[in-house]
Amino acid sequence: MTTNLYLIRHGEAFSNVEPIMGGMRGDRGLTDRGFAQVHALARRLARGEIVADVLYASTLPRARMTAEPVAEALNLSIHWDDDLQELRPGEADGMHIDEARARFPQMSLFFKEYFTPIAPGGESWAGFQFRASAALERLITRHHGQTIVAVCHGGIVEVSFLFMLGLGPHARGRNAFHVQNTAITHWRQMTSRDGRMEWQLITHNDCWHLHELESERDHA
Repeated sequence: MTTNLYLIRHGEAFSNVEPIMGGMRGDRGLTDRGFAQVHALARRLARGEIVADVLYASTLPRARMTAEPVAEALNLSIHWDDDLQELRPGEADGMHIDEARARFPQMSLFFKEYFTPIAPGGESWAGFQFRASAALERLITRHHGQTIVAVCHGGIVEVSFLFMLGLGPHARGRNAFHVQNTAITHWRQMTSRDGRMEWQLITHNDCWHLHELESERDHA
């Protein structure tokens, strides 16, 4: 029995470009470019490339705005899931990143002191990894043998690598798995030749649908 997990990062958000610490307070949604990216993604998905059984999405505004066109393209309803949110910034939420770093010096130690919260009331990397891993495991267990799509965030995609590879929070201090806006990461669980169930990385940072935006810009 095969399980497919597709993780899709949201489109470009104001919190990405300003840059603002984008928790629930600081998230102003997608930029115009972000909406264009999402519409390009939706056009791609509407062609039937992914035949999904279920669609989940983070409840942060930038993910909500991405998930709605994806749901229409896949002809699925959305299961909103708070645990698919990006790392929660606590008191830094809504601050410019430079202001947040000046006020909360622990931010500079985020990938060294894995259990130190990014700011008061916020998550540490280890805490975020635990929350995100538990969310992924819940989706996979609930929908074993199905095709799952989750609209989420770059941090969730990065955690998926640590989760699938069985790595602890220290691994993020030495490795990064960055992903473009609206890019697709595809994990597949299959039975190996010796009978083991194993996860295979099929694609990462798949964003070829964005090339049409560049083409349109070149011909404008």
